[in-house]
Amino acid sequence: MIVTTAGRTNSEMTHLAKNIANELKVKFIERHKKSIKLLQEETKGDCIVIGKDRFEWHPIHSEEPIFFHPNSSAFRAKRITRGETEPFLQATKLTSSMTFLDCTLGLASDSIIASIITGEKGKVVGIESNFFLSFLVKTGLQQWDTDIEDFNNAMRRITVVNSDHTSFLESLPSNSFDVVYFDPMFELQIEESNGISPLKSIATYSSFHDYIFKEALRVAKERVVLKDHWKSGKFERYGFTVEKRKTAKFHYGVLEKL
Repeated sequence: MIVTTAGRTNSEMTHLAKNIANELKVKFIERHKKSIKLLQEETKGDCIVIGKDRFEWHPIHSEEPIFFHPNSSAFRAKRITRGETEPFLQATKLTSSMTFLDCTLGLASDSIIASIITGEKGKVVGIESNFFLSFLVKTGLQQWDTDIEDFNNAMRRITVVNSDHTSFLESLPSNSFDVVYFDPMFELQIEESNGISPLKSIATYSSFHDYIFKEALRVAKERVVLKDHWKSGKFERYGFTVEKRKTAKFHYGVLEKL
């Protein structure tokens, strides 16, 4: 991994890029008008590009860069403010002041919605195992600006933790969060999921087993929720109650705390 600047830069952005390289403990390389592809060929690695509007991660074997953006959460938030609900909220049953642990943060779309619903008195924590993705998302949540103050505040309230979810769950006391949530990268692809397609080049397809969900139930006060492909065998294998939706490509399974 290296860090460089966008094609058009200035001394301020160069200074920022150098500081980020130090923070990430990787090498900073001057752009010198070289293409990202050429830099990747020369360094034989991935590249993070520090631009004025956003930071981009260019994996060496991917055509698309990875960068933080609110994704579908902005559209979902507008529907929620109109009084509409959605399957995610029906499954998690989140309300104001609740606590929510997202064990598979990704680009934080669901965590943003959770933060909007739980509000200032709630708590949302997202776990991301990939060090560089956790940096991009943590930075993006703090810096991305929309014209909706409540949406911006919801992003700022999210705590990003760089860890694998098993280790993090093990470190927590019992009944630490009202809801523990999993949205793993689907092993079966959904063609419509273009918003997260760049993540496939860096995705970790974690193996799930009884122990993970037992730990999740221990940590949860209310419930554990799993989002997965409608053909997934995890729901039945681990005892999730599933609300099946006829036209949906994915379902939500729920383990209620007894």
